[in-house]
Amino acid sequence: MEGEISSTKDEDSEGYSVRLSEIELNYKLSEINEKLGFMDEIRRGFSFQVSLIMDRWGAREIIVIALATLAFVMGSWDLGIGELSGGGDYNRVGINITDGDSGFLHISDLTLMLSLLSIICWLGIIILLWSEYPIMRENLAYLLIGSFAVQYGYIISHVSNPLFPFGGSFKEWRGVIIGNIVLFFLAVIVVHRAVRETRDIHVQERHAHPDPRVVAKAWEDHSLKVWDWEMGVLIFALNIMSWAGSHAIASRMNLPSENLNSLLILLYIISGILSVALLLIIVWFPHFMLGGAEDRIQSVRAREVAGEAIGIQPIVEQGKCPICSIETAAKKYASGKIEVPCSKSGCEGKGWIGSMCVVCEDILPTRLVCKRCDSNTTIDNHFGNVETW
Repeated sequence: MEGEISSTKDEDSEGYSVRLSEIELNYKLSEINEKLGFMDEIRRGFSFQVSLIMDRWGAREIIVIALATLAFVMGSWDLGIGELSGGGDYNRVGINITDGDSGFLHISDLTLMLSLLSIICWLGIIILLWSEYPIMRENLAYLLIGSFAVQYGYIISHVSNPLFPFGGSFKEWRGVIIGNIVLFFLAVIVVHRAVRETRDIHVQERHAHPDPRVVAKAWEDHSLKVWDWEMGVLIFALNIMSWAGSHAIASRMNLPSENLNSLLILLYIISGILSVALLLIIVWFPHFMLGGAEDRIQSVRAREVAGEAIGIQPIVEQGKCPICSIETAAKKYASGKIEVPCSKSGCEGKGWIGSMCVVCEDILPTRLVCKRCDSNTTIDNHFGNVETW
């Protein structure tokens, strides 16, 4: 991306390697046509995300992608066994392991082993995402339910017409339509709204400033435009994956060549890996942006139902040393929450006292050392009536 953008580093960048507001494009499409200005914003946001991924992603993200690749290959590719290409015995169905006539028990031993390994990989993916991005757990569950709904919808549509959507009637589209309605509602109405409204509260509360230029820069740094596009691409990729997988299984006996079936399975694997990668980004990016400041990501309506006050939460008090009365780095907001910088050397992260730093993942301090008098006092004593002893 070095030929695409240029940027500067801000010392007050909360540990970011680069901020979105610092990225400048070497050439702009808006200079060709003003209507293409939105593409420049997408390019800037994408470049920003790529730089963050290169800087921040490590072993856990690589493991998620690797497990997804293994899960799709072991769960869908024939690997020379002949179980999928041969079709099996369609008179035996079911996955009930206590039923001796269950179809799942009448597949070859190697196929059964690969299927179980694929299931284990999927469980590993879900466990990793669930444990590593705690503030997005609820939204992760919604996205998984929506993806399952789309896949099940394509399966239902292929039951009555193995060549769906070719040569089918509108009645056969009901499964796909209902599945996509569920996915759209959960992904756009629930998850997208929750992340966007939490972002709004975060900027209003933690980036309030008398200078409007500083506030405008904070809004730009917390842009979700590329994240919005990624959500749309995820919905599209899930539909491609669901159709390719269902079509490869349902129509394999009617396809003119085995090569076409292999191409369908390859399309299923590629679109599936892309879907998992996009799901990872969609869960990771809000956690990275807001993880050190929010307990959970919810919509304004959900917060109102939970009895939480919603609104701009300005800084109401700057911390002062209880010994010498000099101002400290602690800040108290109208919500009652106290923000402190990370105490780890070289880390520029910050967040609520006692929470985990989103940058280095250390626990943020509950005590501060005064720079003037070297007193070590609890942060709660930095607010209220401060007396000089």
